[in-house]
Amino acid sequence: MNQERREHLASLFETIAALERKIANEWNSLNELGFSKSHILILEFLANEGPKRPSAIAEHLKVTTGGVTVLTTKLLKSGFIEKTQNENDRRASQITITNAGMDVLEQSREQVNALVTHLFGMLTDEEINSLRRIFKKCAEQK
Repeated sequence: MNQERREHLASLFETIAALERKIANEWNSLNELGFSKSHILILEFLANEGPKRPSAIAEHLKVTTGGVTVLTTKLLKSGFIEKTQNENDRRASQITITNAGMDVLEQSREQVNALVTHLFGMLTDEEINSLRRIFKKCAEQK
């Protein structure tokens, strides 16, 4: 790798780190619900896909099943999800979003929309689509 490319990548890394901090700070200032982005992503996944096993949630979020346990505990205690045993395999559980979870998800969508609009609203539709494609490509890189 040549020096110029190395410098561009280092600068990109710094920019991404600054954007991550900005997103976290903005989320914390807008977040009236007290849930992390990961909590909201779980609710969104369950709302879109239906009941799921913890392992499917872990795979979707790219976290461990232990991480899912930590995240779902708060959602269970708040009544936003339910955990049920699989009728065919009592060892397997499924997680389902509740009506209260759907309500809080709708509130969180409003907060996410406000955050994304604040951070990226100045971009054109073409720039947003390009950025989305780039982020997706990077996220899918193995």
